[in-house]
Amino acid sequence: MQPEPKSKQGKATQIIHNRRHRDSFGSPYSPIYNTTTYRFADTASLQEVVEGHTSGNLYTRWGSNPTIQELEQGLARLEGAEDALAFASGMAAISATLFAHGRHGIVCVGDLYGGTQELLTKHLEPLGIPVTFLLKHEPEQLAEALNKPGMLVYCESPANPTLSILDLKKLAQQAHAKGALLAVDNTFASPVNQRPLALGADLSLHSASKFLGGHSDITAGAVMASADRIQPIALWRKNLGQIIAPETAALLSRSLRTLPLRVRQHNENAMAVARAMEAHPAIKQVLYPGLPDFAGHSLAAQQMDGFGGVLTIELKGGRELAVKVADNLSVFLLATSLGGVESLVSQPCATSHYGINQEERERRGITDSMLRLSVGLEDAQDLIADLEQALSQL
Repeated sequence: MQPEPKSKQGKATQIIHNRRHRDSFGSPYSPIYNTTTYRFADTASLQEVVEGHTSGNLYTRWGSNPTIQELEQGLARLEGAEDALAFASGMAAISATLFAHGRHGIVCVGDLYGGTQELLTKHLEPLGIPVTFLLKHEPEQLAEALNKPGMLVYCESPANPTLSILDLKKLAQQAHAKGALLAVDNTFASPVNQRPLALGADLSLHSASKFLGGHSDITAGAVMASADRIQPIALWRKNLGQIIAPETAALLSRSLRTLPLRVRQHNENAMAVARAMEAHPAIKQVLYPGLPDFAGHSLAAQQMDGFGGVLTIELKGGRELAVKVADNLSVFLLATSLGGVESLVSQPCATSHYGINQEERERRGITDSMLRLSVGLEDAQDLIADLEQALSQL
């Protein structure tokens, strides 16, 4: 029986059988093309490739590398996109996208990763790029903020670290009505749980160091979009030297093959931890889209297939209590980042949002008593027991 066309196959099947090149020795996956340049038989052949008349590889910094190209093909399929770009980091992906599509002004809606907010306020604004920040409950002001054509709306959903949910379909409609594009940082959800392009967004971005990589052993980023949206970003990536290394690209391709399986377990474990913490007397609130009383639960259920592996707990107390709990955990590792097979705990005010002043953090509801939990693939009962023993020492 002939296999079904790839368009009818599930995500897991597509990514496992993502092969741009057939290995002459029979390997099921392509080798690492650990090369910077490619030779030609003559100048005429080289010129044909340079001018785009024939396909071929020229120089890896330009993204012209079989290992990187195969990864990008897989990334595009994950989001149902026409094209994709892989980067050396998530911030590289974000910065190239903002430079390429945000020159006429950027409007940020809702909470953002601290590094993204720092890039916008400390680098893009001083370069003359107008930046507007709207809180998650201020989307009605978006139309007024989009005061000229060609602007970019940028958001995260779920957001870091509040897990707040934005209506991506509505944001896309509002942006397009004003001639703007919508870019969504989809890192917390992953393409398994949410596909922003299908909801109307123009660009989907990832810190691939997180769930896409999944093992805390690579640093990478990704952007998925239509070919015409990708092309100007590729030029910034080329000239800023942000290309992913072929070795890293191969590791990321490896990780993508288990992404659906891993994310489903992240979802299940995080839900179990969230429910257990919701009932704990030392916890003021649990921020997780899967909980029925979470403010964005209904919207998340509509636009997501799963609620993700990250949650934030807020303790009944101050910063010192949060520090004590974090320091007393043993299964959860005290570390930044998220999305790996191991569970991590971090205090946003001291890590991801350290560069944002306290007044701005509090304006966004990010308190010093919050702990962000990246729930890994350990047994859920062990994670719950670890949190309970740490909380019992307060």
